Amino acid sequence: MSLPETAAAEWIDHRDALQAWLAGLPADAAVGLDTEFMRRNTFYPQLALLQLGWNGRYALIDPLAFDIGDALQPLLGTGPAITIMHSASEDLETLAPLLPDGPHILFDTQIAAAFAGMGLGVSYRALVAELTGVELDKGETRSDWLQRPLTASQCSYAALDVVYLKTIHEQLAERLQQRERSAWHAEDCERLKRRASQRGGDPQPQRSMRGAAEWPIAQQALLRRLLQWRDRSARRLDVPRPWLLDDTLALSLAQQPPASAGELDQRSRGQRALRAAQRSELFELLAAEVGAEEIAATASIPAHPQGEAKKALANMKQLVDTLAGELDLPPGLLCPRKVLEEYVVTAEWPDFLEGWRHGVLHDRLSALLPG
Repeated sequence: MSLPETAAAEWIDHRDALQAWLAGLPADAAVGLDTEFMRRNTFYPQLALLQLGWNGRYALIDPLAFDIGDALQPLLGTGPAITIMHSASEDLETLAPLLPDGPHILFDTQIAAAFAGMGLGVSYRALVAELTGVELDKGETRSDWLQRPLTASQCSYAALDVVYLKTIHEQLAERLQQRERSAWHAEDCERLKRRASQRGGDPQPQRSMRGAAEWPIAQQALLRRLLQWRDRSARRLDVPRPWLLDDTLALSLAQQPPASAGELDQRSRGQRALRAAQRSELFELLAAEVGAEEIAATASIPAHPQGEAKKALANMKQLVDTLAGELDLPPGLLCPRKVLEEYVVTAEWPDFLEGWRHGVLHDRLSALLPG
């Protein structure tokens, strides 16, 4: 699909042109923003293209041609402008070098659509079709955005990702206001920004390894040590985490550490980024004793609900479904099942349920805890 006749995207490949384009926007503009990035062989996403749109003006910015630096920060990072994005989590991570704390005011249209009763995880293409009647082409979905020059089809596809954000924003903002959900939406957008701005990785990565829930806590602490090492090393080397240590191998090594460096070499064959230096680090890491301080710092892995906890989970899920129906929200937006599973086992109020969800759910869910 080509751009509408009223839309013309300006190709920007030097800083002066970008600053001139941004200077033409009012301080309180509602700016559509999207990115194209590649993440095949790296830990960090590689920004390949940045798209901006405002009031019928569109820009395709080439970050491979010049250093964008902090050019976006005055308007989008600290000013009163609204940044409109769709399903922004990966884009925010990609933009972290340019906007370390994310846009000052984020309006995520996918989150807004969920609060507006349009379903959870609705795609940009589906949203455009629903709200504008336009069917977008998916032809460049798997395109190589690092190639230069980009084709006319690629440029049109990329520009269309921001062309309809203004219309979508206006309609969804009105629906949120009518439903009195604007504050809830803004809160979830802030949560999304905070998560994307975390630089140090998950401090308790072992908690996602539910298969190790029954392990002794010392073994869970060793697993945590391995996964933290994997995260640090992947960031330093800029390679995907599984290239260093996939989940299956991490569990195996923590459960049964190798007796020698040779055994580690044998068991870790096929790990694409695990070179001699990393294997040496890893062996030393596995051989070091797990101390009391490390055990105390390790949060135990939540087990799968059993017995009374399983019954309580079913009651909690029914409650969430009922409340979601009354609020006309997707149950997964109100409270995902995995959050309930962790809560019913640990009895610790989840961070995900802070904010507006606390007032809706806390008293009702806590009353259903087993025992």
